[in-house]
Amino acid sequence: MKCLGCYKKIEKNEYCLSCRKKLFDGKRVSTLLEFDKPKAENMTMYNEHSKRMSISGVQLKYSLKLNGNKLELCETNGQYIIKPIPTADHFEMMEDAPENEHLTMQIASQIFNIKTAHNALICFKDGTPAYITRRFDVKGDGTKYIQEDFAQITNRTKETHGESYKYEGSYLEIGELIKKYVPASMIASENFFKVILFNYILSNGDAHLKNFSLVRNDFGEMELSPSYDLMSTIIHTPGERDTALDLFEKDHESEYYATYGHYGRTEFIEFAKRLGIVEVRYMRVINEFVENESSVYDFIQNSSLSNNSKGSFITSFKSRVKRFS
Repeated sequence: MKCLGCYKKIEKNEYCLSCRKKLFDGKRVSTLLEFDKPKAENMTMYNEHSKRMSISGVQLKYSLKLNGNKLELCETNGQYIIKPIPTADHFEMMEDAPENEHLTMQIASQIFNIKTAHNALICFKDGTPAYITRRFDVKGDGTKYIQEDFAQITNRTKETHGESYKYEGSYLEIGELIKKYVPASMIASENFFKVILFNYILSNGDAHLKNFSLVRNDFGEMELSPSYDLMSTIIHTPGERDTALDLFEKDHESEYYATYGHYGRTEFIEFAKRLGIVEVRYMRVINEFVENESSVYDFIQNSSLSNNSKGSFITSFKSRVKRFS
């Protein structure tokens, strides 16, 4: 039996102590919710409890709060976000979406030491899985940290920049804003570079402006938020672009890209240099992905993904790693 948070082997069907501490402040919260998954008969109830939650793409998001040791749907003062299996028919293998996001987030955290929002799988009353994550912008007393994503920071909205506003700009533009607003910008820039490289090698083609945020910490300083919404999107959208944004302006004009039609080590080294990261640091990050190839395979094989999704995940990962080996 595996913990639905970290995959650790456990004896009982519950979250391990470490995951309980991270997710629920040590409380014994069941892996099974006391209410049904969203469906036609109960959508009114779900809508009533999610009026203030944003909806990104096809993934419906609902707000939860912890009452004692039970999770309940709520409209305000939510502490958690839950994402059921999306119902979109035009994407592939959507039944694996919750585990895809959970697995990718765990790979980021456990293998590559990327700071992520605490997360796990959880099941509805009928056993259907969903993805749950604890909100990092909510303090223990219920108040919120000031948080802004990079669509907000760059003043891009649907009204000003059209339907594709989240996909305007480049990752270098985000990096330059990190230097501007984050006091500890050298560390933040390196962490940002690592996340961009992670998204590329793990085939997350939907890492847009709203998937990166700055948050004001307890010392009143802005810092890069924990990573969130990490998943191998190629499993569900095989024909998508490799990245949601360009690395930097005219990055497609390199000799490597002109020859192979995709990014490789050359473009990411240039990206790191433009972020101001020294060679010994960015090479360490790049080599870390190559050196941990087998560890990623083990996590994928140990996951709850379907065999088809496992195959797609491994194939795409192996292809991306080769571009850096």
